[in-house]
Amino acid sequence: MREGALETSALAIVSLVFGILAWIALPLIGGVVAIVTGHMARSEIRAARGDLQGDGLAVAGLVLGYLNLLMAVFAVMLVFFGFGLIAFLASLAAMA
Repeated sequence: MREGALETSALAIVSLVFGILAWIALPLIGGVVAIVTGHMARSEIRAARGDLQGDGLAVAGLVLGYLNLLMAVFAVMLVFFGFGLIAFLASLAAMA
């Protein structure tokens, strides 16, 4: 471990920034980038053996990215189930 201030992983910063952007401007792409760079950053930080910091930033980016993707999947499922419900109700109305 070197003396002085530790360097922050650039990948961890990118992960956090894209995790935030996933909720603001880039819903799906931002989430994927946040997840990929977050995992890369955590690997890079572990391999540096104490010479790099930013694990918390990477974890925050991962959480934001995974939550964004989870919400996107939930929204798509809600749309499909909503259309299925509408079709089911329409078929019931046609039978009556």
